[in-house]
Amino acid sequence: MYNRSRGREEEGAVITRVRLPRKQDREIFGHVESLLGSNRIKVRGIDGVTRMARIPGKMKKRIWIREGDVVIIIPWEFQNEKADVVWRYTGPQVDWLQRKGFLKGSS
Repeated sequence: MYNRSRGREEEGAVITRVRLPRKQDREIFGHVESLLGSNRIKVRGIDGVTRMARIPGKMKKRIWIREGDVVIIIPWEFQNEKADVVWRYTGPQVDWLQRKGFLKGSS
């Protein structure tokens, strides 16, 4: 007979990697306020500025973004009121970010 538990991870030892915004790429956290249609959403950045953000084609049909989601955005250099969406966080990732203090009081 062989050992069935060999090769399994211990229960409760789940390792989750969470992508964080890169300051050198000017990425910031954002909270989706509303969906505008045509691959555009209204996002309030962690800096307090509300921007219109574009959902890129590679995310368009693969990752569904809803109101209330936490995303990473890159504000445009020449128009600060517009941005591009880079990443969307899942529920457990948002919980982890709040526990670690990256999202201070935002949902």
